[in-house]
Amino acid sequence: MKKYFFFDIDGTLTDLKTHQIVPSAKVALEKLKQAGHFVCLNTGRAHYKAEKTRKEFNFENMVCNGGNGIVLDGILKENIPLDKQGALKIIQEAKEKGIGYLVAINDSQEVYGENDLFIQQVGYRKEPTTYILDRGFDYKQVENFYKIYLALGEKEEASFQNKDQLGSLRFEKEYLMFQPDNKKGGIFKMMKILQAPIQDVVVFGDDYNDLDMFDKDLWTGVAMGNACDALKEKATYITDQNVDDGIYNICEKMGWF
Repeated sequence: MKKYFFFDIDGTLTDLKTHQIVPSAKVALEKLKQAGHFVCLNTGRAHYKAEKTRKEFNFENMVCNGGNGIVLDGILKENIPLDKQGALKIIQEAKEKGIGYLVAINDSQEVYGENDLFIQQVGYRKEPTTYILDRGFDYKQVENFYKIYLALGEKEEASFQNKDQLGSLRFEKEYLMFQPDNKKGGIFKMMKILQAPIQDVVVFGDDYNDLDMFDKDLWTGVAMGNACDALKEKATYITDQNVDDGIYNICEKMGWF
């Protein structure tokens, strides 16, 4: 029976120490394809950033941008921005409270702001970024927001009134990132395009940002042995650690090859 596999990247397909795909995982992906299954990435990364990995790992299909981006047969089908009204409320509160902000307004590593307050408060972001700072920048005139970065520490986060306007993630202690967080929704979109049954979905993940796509009542969820406890609790199966051939082992055990 054909299955539809959706894989997280970091800590699932890749070794967190080397950032390279685990060799046995690469073999497993090819064997799944040869067996006639649908194989797809599912990542929170922006499309421009995930596209490099998609090609490097030889994936034709991808859910990206936290579920808001769909790539099918190598073609970008959609890449939906954040809810505009929610984004405006978040930025307005940040300005009122003197919190530095930066916004991504297109599918690239560029971020925009009206000053360098964000950098003054928390420093530069820890990934390749092109900063475009202009005193004339007017966030109210922006057509699309793809991500928002706030110089908002962990302790101050709870008092930020508009935090729940949009999905948010914290990868760094110093700042909060607002981005799409709907991996499950991305799977639904892809399966609707494919006109395929939801119950034939199999998802692989390891961390808190994968919790959204794990649902035992809908489909099969495989947590890596190195996964967080919260994800393991939601998983249908728990396999070995990713660097200990976890993906390959569970695929072989389940007869998916």
